[in-house]
Amino acid sequence: MSETTYELPLNERIRTQLRLDFLFQQVNHFLAEESTWGSRAAIASIIDIINVFTRSDLKTDLIKELERLTTCLAPLVSSQGVDQKALSQLLDNMDRLIDRLHAMPAQIGAQLRELEFLNAIRQRSSIPGGSCNFDLPGYHHWLAQDMTLRRADIQRWLKVLDPLRESSELITRLIRESGRPSQETAEQGFFQQSLDTHLPFQLIQVMLPTESQFFAEISGGKHRFSIRIMEQCLAERPAQTAESVSFKLVRCAI
Repeated sequence: MSETTYELPLNERIRTQLRLDFLFQQVNHFLAEESTWGSRAAIASIIDIINVFTRSDLKTDLIKELERLTTCLAPLVSSQGVDQKALSQLLDNMDRLIDRLHAMPAQIGAQLRELEFLNAIRQRSSIPGGSCNFDLPGYHHWLAQDMTLRRADIQRWLKVLDPLRESSELITRLIRESGRPSQETAEQGFFQQSLDTHLPFQLIQVMLPTESQFFAEISGGKHRFSIRIMEQCLAERPAQTAESVSFKLVRCAI
C-alpha cells in the first residue's frame, strides 16, 4: 500500500532545508524534459532558489547544521553495531562539504544574481505572465535554441550551487532517517502530543494511505504539536473528520 507523507519542520533552519531540497528536486525533474515548458519551469525553480539565498544567511546555517550533525555522529565511531565504514565515509563527506561551503563567496549565488539573463527573468517573475515572449524577447530567443544548449546552460548555472545542493540533500536525508514510525490514532480526527525539549526534534512526519480520502494538517513547535485529519473536498473548504483515523507518526530527532 502506497503512503503519502506530510511534514512539519520544527525550526526555521530545517524549514529552509526542506524548501531547498524541494526546489533542487524540481529543477532536476524539469531539466530532463525536452520541451520549452520544461526549460521555463527549470528556470523558475532556479530563480526561487536564488530568492531563498536573499532571505537567509544560508551558508552559515548549512555550516552550523553540518557541524552539529558531525558532533552528534562522531561518538558512534567507537560504538558496536554501527557500520564503521559507512559512518567514516559520511563524516568525511560532511567535512568535505563544510570545507567547500567555507570556500564559497560570502554572497551565495552572487554570480547568478548578477547574470543579466536570469536577473531580467527574475524581475518579471512577480508579474503574472511577466515572462511572456513579448516581455522578454531575449528569453524567447534562448528558449528557441536546441535543448542540448539550454540544458548545458542550466547545468552550468547549477554547478555554482553544487555545495548547497549536496549539503541540503545530506542534511534532509539524515534528519528524515533519524525517526522510527509508530502507529497512532487521531480520535475524531485530532491528535496532540508534547515533545521532550531535551531532545533535538527537527521534523514531524505523518503517513496516510495515498488512496485515503483524508490528508493531515500539522501545526506546532518545539514544545508540542497537533495533527488534524482533514476530509478532502475540492469544491468547499476542507473540514476535520469526525472519524477516528489510524496513521503512522515519525518524530525525527538527531
